[in-house]
Order: sequence, then C-alpha cells, then structure tokens
Amino acid sequence: MRITVVTAVHAPSARFLPEAHKSLCAQWLPHGWEWRWVIQEDGRTDEVGPYVPDDARVSFRQGRPGGPGIARTLALAHADGEYVKVLDADDQLIPGALARDLAALEADRTLGWATCRVLDLLPDGSTAGFPGDPAEGPVERGSVLRHWRENGFRAPVHPATLFVRRDLLTALGGWMALPASEDTGLLLALDAVSRGWFSAEPGLLYRKWEGQMTGQAPHVDPAERDARMAVAESRARALADFAWSFSPQVP
Repeated sequence: MRITVVTAVHAPSARFLPEAHKSLCAQWLPHGWEWRWVIQEDGRTDEVGPYVPDDARVSFRQGRPGGPGIARTLALAHADGEYVKVLDADDQLIPGALARDLAALEADRTLGWATCRVLDLLPDGSTAGFPGDPAEGPVERGSVLRHWRENGFRAPVHPATLFVRRDLLTALGGWMALPASEDTGLLLALDAVSRGWFSAEPGLLYRKWEGQMTGQAPHVDPAERDARMAVAESRARALADFAWSFSPQVP
C-alpha cells in the first residue's frame, strides 16, 4: 500500500529538493505501507534535474509551464497509491507527519482529507508558529469556506499540508487552473464534499525565502486576487449546492 508524495518544482526552488528528500526519508509508516515521490517540473529546463535525489522511490518528470497547480495535476498521472500527500519543493515534512495523516484517515473512512499545524521556517533557521489553529479533530463540511469568508480569505488550515484520498482528489479534477491559490481552491472544494481532519502536532516546515512565489508582486495584485477568490468560492458553493458528498467504499 502506497502514499504518493507530489511536488511541483521550478528552477529557483530546485536547490531545496535535497532537504525535502531528507525530510521524507525521516518519515516512518506502519508495516505494509510505503511512499513514492513524484517530482514534476513546471517547465522543461536543465536546472532542476541535478537536484533530484538519486533514490529508486523518486521519479522526475517535466512538462509545459502552467503553474504549480498544473504541475501537480499532471503528476497525478503517476500517483498510483491510495493517498496523495502534497510537499512543496521548498518545504520540509516534520518526522511523524505521514504516519499521523495516514492513521487519521485509516481510522475513519468518512474523512476524505487531512491537514496539520505548520511552522514557518525562517531564513536564520528558526521557526515560528501561528495563533488561532483549530483544535485537533474532525473538520466538518463547510467550516473551511465559512472561516475563509469571515476572515479575509484566510483558511483555518493550511493547504500546503494536504493529505487526501487519491480517488477523491481525481474526482474533483485535481488542483484548480489558477496562477495562484490553486491549493486553497482545492481545499475549499474538498471542504464542500467531505469531512477532513486537523492534526495539532506540527507536520510541516513552511520555508520563508525571497524567491517563493507567494512573495512575488503578482500574487497580491488586487484584481487578480479578487478573481482567484471569486472562482474558488463559486466552485465550492456549486459543489455544496449539488449536494454530492464523499461516500467511501467500506471494505
């Protein structure tokens, strides 16, 4: 049984791949479970390949540039496990993260996805947490969208920590075709059709550095941001209105 870890990467973030790999190698899983790492370059350059770890569990592919959501969705073609875990190229998993995600969803088949607490990894190597994380436990349907709307388009859980059932992820079409906020759009869609889980134990180091995409000027352009938020919300509300819900097969 397998967890597929999916990473979108572009040339500026490629140098962080060895650290992401090290964090994956520090994970432990129950007997019979394994991980595979699919790295998908957003583009076709010669700048990423040299940083891809030499590990039989790791595969590397390239494609036309279209942004991280497109790259991750293309990577789904090679995600053959029961679950998919997101890991951005510049981030690191904290030991135990995969095992906690897996345990939550294996214990409750009504849960479609899981997230966890995040620590910022600052340039000096120190870490910082966030106030206002929810309590550990289930995240009920519709609660993410409600919080997001009431708190300036800030979700209560971080989409960069997503762990999700592969069949549910593919049913929703993967990540949204947006230049940014594609992961938030997916999170809102998942929230519309399925209960989730939040682990209060930190599971991700979210790197803060000058080259990250969320720190670039286009990311905060008001017109584009309003458009991204509008289409993400519309999709989530439409899914909720259709009254379709995730109903897993119980073995």
